[in-house]
Amino acid sequence: MHQQPVLLVIAHGSRDPRHAATVHALVRRVRSMRPGLRVETGFLDFNVPSVHGVLESLAAEGVRDVVSLPLLLTRAFHAKADIPAVLREAPSRLRIRQAEVLGPSPLLLDALERRLYEAGLTPADKSSTGVVLASAGSTDPEAIAVIADIAREWRHTGWCAVRPAFASASLPRTEDAVRELRALGCEKVAVAPYVLAPGFLPDRIARGAAEADVLADVLGPAPEVARVLLERYDAARTPVLAAVGA
Repeated sequence: MHQQPVLLVIAHGSRDPRHAATVHALVRRVRSMRPGLRVETGFLDFNVPSVHGVLESLAAEGVRDVVSLPLLLTRAFHAKADIPAVLREAPSRLRIRQAEVLGPSPLLLDALERRLYEAGLTPADKSSTGVVLASAGSTDPEAIAVIADIAREWRHTGWCAVRPAFASASLPRTEDAVRELRALGCEKVAVAPYVLAPGFLPDRIARGAAEADVLADVLGPAPEVARVLLERYDAARTPVLAAVGA
């Protein structure tokens, strides 16, 4: 039987210990959803093991095929530059396919709604609630445009209004979007952090949500997020299976 590729989840890393803890919780959920799949985690910065270290270990073990999956919600700088650069330094015996970033995905909208309901909203609140879709922010116009698209798409599912906001690099800030939704006349205002793990920028989003009625938790190890990881893995490994069957 052909060995299925190892899934290497590539996380950014952070000085904030909550970041790595959340990444590991998400990876545990992925493993529980697909028990036969080997899943490893590597960090670009601040945390160990490093991506390079994990790749060296896999090669030394005799692993051949790896699917690298960027634990990112948008295709910004890290997906376009950092991660490919690290993968280029991998041992030559490894065949590495880079999976797509997690977003956008309908499953991530489901996860955002799950977090809002866990924070106290109910489906009955939807039509009277304005939501701030608060992301970390990026200098990459493509990433910013994707967040705006997601906000528009989410608005069509029945919310009073949805506004994008950014914790860095672009405007508006969370607090400004909260005030804008109040001015529009939404009865309630909720902030939904479109981020995977706690850290410096999510803390800034939380401070910006001070005047909101509801602040949802980060996406973290939500089951929908784990399902997106497995979807991206399956899409990236398909060429490997096709080649084996040929």
